[in-house]
Amino acid sequence: MKILVTGSNGLLGQKLTDLLATDPSVTLIATARGKSVLPITTGEFHSLDITDAEAVNRVFAETKPDAVINTAAMTQVDQCETDREACWKANVTSVENLVNACAAHNVHLVHVSTDFIFDGTRGPLDELEKPNPVNYYGESKLAAEEVVQKSKINWAILRTVLVFGITRDMSRSNIVLWVKNSLEQGKTIQVVNDQWRTPTLAEDLAAGCYLAAKKKAKGIYNISGKDFLTPYDIAIATADYFKLNKALINATDSTKFTQPAKRPPKTGFIIDKARTDLGYEPRSFTEGLAVLESQM
Repeated sequence: MKILVTGSNGLLGQKLTDLLATDPSVTLIATARGKSVLPITTGEFHSLDITDAEAVNRVFAETKPDAVINTAAMTQVDQCETDREACWKANVTSVENLVNACAAHNVHLVHVSTDFIFDGTRGPLDELEKPNPVNYYGESKLAAEEVVQKSKINWAILRTVLVFGITRDMSRSNIVLWVKNSLEQGKTIQVVNDQWRTPTLAEDLAAGCYLAAKKKAKGIYNISGKDFLTPYDIAIATADYFKLNKALINATDSTKFTQPAKRPPKTGFIIDKARTDLGYEPRSFTEGLAVLESQM
């Protein structure tokens, strides 16, 4: 089976590239803008900007994938709010290009989406929850979902929540690394306790993407962690795990922070469908911290 991965230089893309390379029944086609940050020892790499329709068609024609896993997106929520044109191009135009190429070449699309398509009035949520985004990032990701759902191709949409992990080049931080680094430096940090998520280890999300592609899954699936936590809970658990001073962590609420984009207060996912249909089983949050520790 030939699986093409977009955004292979990102956090999820790197984990997925590593995972697919371990399966002898899969031929990996890694793609990203520019050069690959990982050595592609099994499979092949193609430089690809998925906002370029001609380039997408050319790579699909050359590589003839059976499935594509779209991990590429503009995910900086505040940047999406202030640079809407770039956000739409990265998150919607690119998906239109992929859908058209999938239709032309008969390719199964696994598209990664987000909990930020919801307004956060309640959680955890199942796959039937009605979307109602509160920021432009969420609007763009919902628009991309609608492009996929209205198409005639075979597709699966995997929604996820607050992904954490370590990239090979340490180019992206996340809440766990921020908490750990801040406490190690003796900094006092303010962490909100009025938002709820089911934080997702990048390796677990990669496993969900892999299962969806291998099983040719169709429809919408929630792929996240299983622990329903506030960022404050996450910070305390991180301090406890790494034996750092949690007295430096102060609980606060989101009204104390001024950000360009509004955040949904409560999301998090019910993952029963993915467990039943795909055999998806994520680690606990603490087990995820152990994975990070082993990579540091």
